[in-house]
Amino acid sequence: MLSALPMGLFAQSSVKLITLDPGHFHAALIQKSMYPQVDPTVHVYSEEGRDLKLHMDRIEGYNKRNTDPTAWKEQVYTGKDFFQKMITEKKGNVVVLAGNNRLKTDYIVQSIQNGFHVFADKPMAIDSKGFKKLQTAFTTAQKNGLQLYDIMTERYEITTMLQRAFSMEPELFGTLEKGTAEDPSVTKISVHHFYKYVSGSVLTRPSWFFDDKQQGAGIVDVTTHLVDLIQWECFPEQIIDYKKNVKILNARSWTTPVSSADFTAVTKEPVPSYLEPIRDANGDLQVKCNGEFTYQINGVNAKVSVVWNYKAPEGTGDTHYSLMRGTNAALIIKQGKEEQYKPTLYIEQRTKDPNFEQKLKAALVKVESKFPGIGLAKHASGWIVTVPEKYNNGHEAHFAQVTEKFLGYLQNKNMPAWEVPNMIAKYYTTTKAKELSEKSK
Repeated sequence: MLSALPMGLFAQSSVKLITLDPGHFHAALIQKSMYPQVDPTVHVYSEEGRDLKLHMDRIEGYNKRNTDPTAWKEQVYTGKDFFQKMITEKKGNVVVLAGNNRLKTDYIVQSIQNGFHVFADKPMAIDSKGFKKLQTAFTTAQKNGLQLYDIMTERYEITTMLQRAFSMEPELFGTLEKGTAEDPSVTKISVHHFYKYVSGSVLTRPSWFFDDKQQGAGIVDVTTHLVDLIQWECFPEQIIDYKKNVKILNARSWTTPVSSADFTAVTKEPVPSYLEPIRDANGDLQVKCNGEFTYQINGVNAKVSVVWNYKAPEGTGDTHYSLMRGTNAALIIKQGKEEQYKPTLYIEQRTKDPNFEQKLKAALVKVESKFPGIGLAKHASGWIVTVPEKYNNGHEAHFAQVTEKFLGYLQNKNMPAWEVPNMIAKYYTTTKAKELSEKSK
């Protein structure tokens, strides 16, 4: 088992991946790159079906691409007892999970109980019952020297990293305001689309993705990233105790209509019987994919919101808005038409300090030492942080970055003390917000 390796003996290919029940394209994106310490043979355990075929097609595409092809060797088992077979055979030491969320938390718990490390896509829990199971998994992992980690790719988006870095310059930013429930000092809004391109092709969604009982409602899905970023940016390297530091104030969920034709266009399948109950009078599916909530974290009022539309207008895509309001400056990420739909970080002065620009340039020197090449450009509302194109590597590239971080933690046994309690706090926040949204109908 990997965790038993002595320090200094983290040999090449000592990590042996197992892909369990892949159903989401993120499972394949982990393998868009190769890693020197990861064995090229990957064991896949899953039922036969379209989800598996789509996963295997993506891996094959990476292996056969013209530029920097991968060399993965997939060994697939498709018996009905695939999960028990995985447990019994122990062909690997790291279980990768990205798929149908209905069973994911149980998969996590049992994988940890049987001695596997787990590298899981979000969300690791989709309701309060799942949250309690997840707590058990973390306790067992700690006891047995195992690593349980979720795939937080958004920490590697350049404007998010820069927003965090500038907020850590007190002469410029001041201190994070507390805000109010009506006017939070921290806001994150994410807009997504069912119809989108991944690895150059239109993404085929699994039918279950539209079922909140299997995928999870929107308020516990993409919001996982937003809550993670609030913790990671606003309270860097601080432990969040959900029992003391988190209070959900209000929450709501709502649906997006999807016609049968649009459903079939992105799934390549007719509407299954289990989705019939969410049809409205017009025959459209009312998909419970949107959600927002406000909450207090360490006394700071924050808001997260996730909206799903069917398809983005031509030339656009998923978008992100992020506000951090300090006493001296506001740091705002926008991704609208003015920004040509590319994430852009703005810095706005909030005081009448005549030395603000001088402090901004001093902060830039410090931040630029970590991100060489960034600069500032004047804007009507303040300044724009200019970013060299080399940093705009895209969402898919972030999967290799977070995987390398995970592998580093395995090798060095140096996962920061705040990571696990903050993952627990994060899933408490999302599942508690879901619980409140259901009571608020």
